Amino acid sequence: MKFMPVLAFAASVLASAAIAEVPDLGGREVTVVTENAYPPLQFLDAGGKAVGWEYDAMDEIAKRLNMKVTYENSSWDAMIPAVSEGQYDIGMTGITIRDDRKEKVDFSDPYMRSEMVMLVRGDESRFTDGPSFAANPDLLMAAQPGTTPFYVGVYEVLDGDEANPRIKLMETFGATVAALKAGDVDLVLTDGTAGQGYVDASDGGLKIIGGPLGSEDFGFIFPKGSDLVAPVNAAIAAMKADGTMEALNKTWFLDYKMGQ
Repeated sequence: MKFMPVLAFAASVLASAAIAEVPDLGGREVTVVTENAYPPLQFLDAGGKAVGWEYDAMDEIAKRLNMKVTYENSSWDAMIPAVSEGQYDIGMTGITIRDDRKEKVDFSDPYMRSEMVMLVRGDESRFTDGPSFAANPDLLMAAQPGTTPFYVGVYEVLDGDEANPRIKLMETFGATVAALKAGDVDLVLTDGTAGQGYVDASDGGLKIIGGPLGSEDFGFIFPKGSDLVAPVNAAIAAMKADGTMEALNKTWFLDYKMGQ
């Protein structure tokens, strides 16, 4: 038992050291772009205010790094090219870390892992999983071009044809969910984080069916060669070490009620 306080003290020292290693950016001004269509990561609340897990996380990162953040809004299609071209310093909208995207932008270390799920209307009974959806040629899915849900839909649910007419392409994730609610499409593939957020806000109008279709890691994006990557990674590591990330998960995935 005499060793327990020593171990606890050592853990505390290690955590403090991780926090101490976060650099001071001296009030550097940084522009962060997001989509505001991916609850609970980032979205507009009932009063029209931009809120969410990523906003709180980025505000905390900015505080720890002593940088001043200005937020801008962009569509998904425009976001990665705009960050790649240096129009913005950081991009965030639940962006899956993928090798093809690493050719255009740099990624932070993962700040979250999520699983791909099938989001459908609450009264859906014609299919219960990917194979039964694929077997009915009358069923349609919505997706944003170039996103992980698009590729999962093409290669894991359908026939691998990226021009398959059963996939209806839309500019924003919010538009895909709106089309689902309106009955224009029958399925939206999304990560479990956003999917559960929409289900919780739907009052039974939406549900998740089937099992997960694989996992994905989310990261912030930067122009290639950005000197912000290392500081942001240091802040992410410190926030994981001291429990901040866990607290944010509780706030946005357990406590927050969509629509408030």
